[in-house]
Amino acid sequence: MDNAHHPVRLSLDELRTLAIKILQAHGLASDHAEAVAATVVAGERDGCTSHGAYRLIVCARTLQQGNVIKDAVPEVTHPSPALTKVNAHGGFAQLAFSAGVSHLADKVKKFGISALALNNCVHFAALWPEVEAMAERGLVAIACTPSHAWVAPAGGTKPVFGTNPIAFGWPRPGRYPFVFDFATSATARGEIELHNRENKPIPLGWGLDKEGNPTTSAEAALAGAMQTFGGHKGSALAMMIELLGGPLIGDMTSLESIQVDAGRKSSPIGGELIIAIDPEGFLGLSAAAHIARAEKVFDAITRQGARLPSERRYKARARSLSEGVELPCRLYAELIALSHKEE
Repeated sequence: MDNAHHPVRLSLDELRTLAIKILQAHGLASDHAEAVAATVVAGERDGCTSHGAYRLIVCARTLQQGNVIKDAVPEVTHPSPALTKVNAHGGFAQLAFSAGVSHLADKVKKFGISALALNNCVHFAALWPEVEAMAERGLVAIACTPSHAWVAPAGGTKPVFGTNPIAFGWPRPGRYPFVFDFATSATARGEIELHNRENKPIPLGWGLDKEGNPTTSAEAALAGAMQTFGGHKGSALAMMIELLGGPLIGDMTSLESIQVDAGRKSSPIGGELIIAIDPEGFLGLSAAAHIARAEKVFDAITRQGARLPSERRYKARARSLSEGVELPCRLYAELIALSHKEE
């Protein structure tokens, strides 16, 4: 058998080391590299391949084109007692979140509800790491962000929205949190990019070609427009996220972000809003009892054989922690080549 086409197995530590090497080879400061690598490894660990190691190629392209400030220092401000803003100054979002998360956690414990706005940050990753981190602290969390204008509104054919994901986290005592994270587009853009890399057709409903016709060609959809999930419902949610993660926090819409990109095809730049709620702020000493009541809803779902969102991720996580992850040989070769680049 020809091993050249077999997947390459790496431990999570090996993948993390490779990710940091690639990012630093392209000039990213060490603190940013470690934060970005952690997110990439988490995606691959949890079986989210479109947001895992593949994203290192996207990061490298963004760094090569100068569309991210490689040594940006996040700046934390407090516009009001319950609110925190972090200006990423053009850096990746991960370090900005790290700079603001402790302030968010402290304020939500004090006020019961608090919000964190990340501004002027380059965003390429999933949102579930943010809401999961808050849920692990016993908090309920919602996060959303616009992106580049890749997605047509329901009934339209021209891109206006980003993939505009929204994520939610709910604490579950003694268990992994309940977490969902999905794009308001029919799929994540990374999924279409992976289909294009593998010359695989996409399902109808994912995208339109340049003329506005439904297409199964990943290449045509990337050149044309993506579609929202659920027709007008997904379109309305996408618009909500444009407003919450854009004008409400003083940042760009997806249309503005892609105009700034000017055809370079780098990662989106803009804002992210994270809202956290402390159940004790509403419920006081009875919070634990009411959180426990919520478990009956989860049980009613799983008893009938239905799967909770994030269950697959957690199963993949358990497997990856013991067995490592497998990367397609082509992707691994590209990553190794990127790790040898010198400025």
